Amino acid sequence: MRTESLPTPHASPGLAWWPLLLALGLLAVLTVYPVIATDREGHPDHLLAMLLLAAMSAGFVRGVGFLPRNQVLGYLFSGAASGAYLLLAGLRLMQMGRLPGWVF
Repeated sequence: MRTESLPTPHASPGLAWWPLLLALGLLAVLTVYPVIATDREGHPDHLLAMLLLAAMSAGFVRGVGFLPRNQVLGYLFSGAASGAYLLLAGLRLMQMGRLPGWVF
């Protein structure tokens, strides 16, 4: 049986500090201050929560060095995707008026 490895979206397996630190930071913020994922009235904002948790998940997956064999999952859980999810979460916070516009 012939097995070929597909090209991965990452350079090499191993710890990736940037996504891992991003994930740990989000873990700390969401644990200590979960109100960040709510709107001004205190109702949960599911889109914001999804983006923050996607950034944290992708950060942990790539940060600990796991490289999915599936290329699509490799891109969804890459360090770049983690940063993109965090950027989208920041834009959502800005749209909700909870983050000043000068941050971006």
